[in-house]
Amino acid sequence: MKKVKLLTVALIAVLVTGMSGCKAKTKEMIKSDLFGTLNGKEVFLYTMTNKKGDVIKLTNYGATIVAITVPDRNGNRDNVTFGYDSFGGYEKGDLSFGKVVGQYANRIAKGKFSIDSVEYSLSLNNGPNALHGGNTGWHSRVWDAQVLKNTDFPAVRFTYNKPDMEEGYPGNIVAEVVYTWTDDNEIIMDYKVTTDRKTVLNITNHAYFNLHGAGNGDILDHEVMIKASAFTPVDSTLIPTGELRPVEGTPFDFRTPHPIGERIGDTYDQLILGGGYDHNFVLDNAEEVDAVVYDPSTGRVLEVITDQPGVQLYTGNFLDGTQTGTGGKIYNYRSGFCLETQHFPDSPNQPAFPSVILTPEEPFLSSTIYRFSVK
Repeated sequence: MKKVKLLTVALIAVLVTGMSGCKAKTKEMIKSDLFGTLNGKEVFLYTMTNKKGDVIKLTNYGATIVAITVPDRNGNRDNVTFGYDSFGGYEKGDLSFGKVVGQYANRIAKGKFSIDSVEYSLSLNNGPNALHGGNTGWHSRVWDAQVLKNTDFPAVRFTYNKPDMEEGYPGNIVAEVVYTWTDDNEIIMDYKVTTDRKTVLNITNHAYFNLHGAGNGDILDHEVMIKASAFTPVDSTLIPTGELRPVEGTPFDFRTPHPIGERIGDTYDQLILGGGYDHNFVLDNAEEVDAVVYDPSTGRVLEVITDQPGVQLYTGNFLDGTQTGTGGKIYNYRSGFCLETQHFPDSPNQPAFPSVILTPEEPFLSSTIYRFSVK
């Protein structure tokens, strides 16, 4: 697996700038406002502004990316990710928009897995399967939050202490994610997860993107490149079959750029089963940038950089117009895409896939970057 040199960039920046005595103007770069309360815990909205004047908003409810406001090629700024204007929207709305999902992102077949011959059972919330840690997974929790000081760029750390057997997963777990918003319009997400008991882990951010601007039409004209020579085909319940299928000669070959809509309607078995793209790509992990999405109409570019072995391309196949998001925008069918960096779905039941076992002896450390630019 590629070892990303940017791993724990935000944390390193904290140490370096702290030791040097340099003081970034954190107060000017990060503003916090009360967003709501849940079960007696305060939920805050953090507005982070870089030197370009571009903005991301976060909340400690689900360690969520609420908004990403970046310019197009003409300098016009718009929010390019799905979210809600109020905390009430998150309480009642989609369980995944912009959130950190865990303890196991994506699907586990039949909600069961075994560790050392002990079987564990999870709640079933996606047909016959468990999805994204369950209905009360990490996305639905109020995380602790800390604005990091003496950093080169605005940064916030979110921490969640998960009790043993919550949602059926063993282990008392401490999960941390540090979001850093750089002057190069990079969202750096540094993850650290520890456990006191052997368990399974798959963690990701589930942001939806539309580079036209969230809620501004569909994403079928977005040109996608994913540096992956294989993907993991699924069955009718979207559980991987165990095959690593080469993308060569299939509509899943994004090694050169293709518009999302170019082949999404092809009569290919996996597109039919997924209702479009909803699949894990096996990343080559050979270069710095693992995926690129370009919107020809606005010039906006999203690059994804990760040390994870896979990324889930999802093209909003289940969006149905029932969600009203930021600015009153309606999120219609295929109006957003996701690139969720991850381990493979159902890995606990697929011994040939990269291991997702987390032990007390070895913390999980990982970094993913979403980088925005124009051309």
